[in-house]
Amino acid sequence: MKRFVFPWVLGGLITLATPLYADTTTNSVDPLCSDAELWSGKLVTDICWSCLFPIRAAGASLGGGNVPSIATDEKFCFCTDPMGIPELGMTMGLWNPARLIEIVRNPWCSPALGGHKFSASNVRLIATTGKADFDASEMSFFNYHYFAFPLTILLDLFWDGRCNSDGYRDFDLLYVSELDPTWNNDLLAFFTSPETALFANPVAISACVADAAAAATGNPLDALFWCAGAWGHMYPLSGISPTSYGTDPRITSLLATRATASLHRRGLAWKTSGNDALCGGYIYPFIPKSQYRLSMFYPVAETESNHAIGETTFKWGAGRTYPGPGEDHLYLLWRWQDCCVGL
Repeated sequence: MKRFVFPWVLGGLITLATPLYADTTTNSVDPLCSDAELWSGKLVTDICWSCLFPIRAAGASLGGGNVPSIATDEKFCFCTDPMGIPELGMTMGLWNPARLIEIVRNPWCSPALGGHKFSASNVRLIATTGKADFDASEMSFFNYHYFAFPLTILLDLFWDGRCNSDGYRDFDLLYVSELDPTWNNDLLAFFTSPETALFANPVAISACVADAAAAATGNPLDALFWCAGAWGHMYPLSGISPTSYGTDPRITSLLATRATASLHRRGLAWKTSGNDALCGGYIYPFIPKSQYRLSMFYPVAETESNHAIGETTFKWGAGRTYPGPGEDHLYLLWRWQDCCVGL
């Protein structure tokens, strides 16, 4: 997997000099691939900085905001240092921008990298948002790219150590759906997550109503891990979904959540909240939905708040998309981090 290193400077704004890995067949940006202008002043202006709060230290909260139900309830903690000696510390918890997920119509297109393409190959299916005239049998399909995006560490606003459980300190490409044959094939996706069969029934689907109601209050139900609230069903873990007219934030949010859930299912994502994560996160096989929140970065940024997984788009999705370049969506994935800070 390629690793990206970007020259950047702080002076109120962060600018990208030149993508180090893009489509080498042309020097121009693909007109069908949007530029999200991620590495520009938008990195400061289009981030919901108030979403970092509340910050909890030794059980006391600074600032208002939502604390997940699975967050630690401890005030002090013990962790071993590199020499194996127990070290007393206090608990700390906050929302951290951890990942950047781009949902795109055209394969290999990367709005996060200035509208360039990773490859000239179009072997994989091109995404579609359906037709103007459609019936319930028509489906939409999008590819995704999953980046490590530890923004507070990139900007030297926070330290790593135990409060950076997965160890990422740079902007890194972690996963691309174009290389994953299960992402555009529901049957293959079933074989990687056979529990899909348990939830393909009216009883399991009707239980998602309770999850949608809980998500509307900002508190999705982790026990119903097969549900994505008002966005739809989490399974199958593929990029295929019933379509709507144009690109719907509900669909792109659902696919961003499925991408995260599939990485959890394959042992590639971490649980970072709760008493058992104070000394370091650990691989967790099912997505802990309350650990995450999403905010749209592109095309229309959420700068005042973020939203829970499954939270109805009636509360946050109005006016978040437009035809053409506004149909590729970038989401910032916020992750609650509990850690033990040495005294």
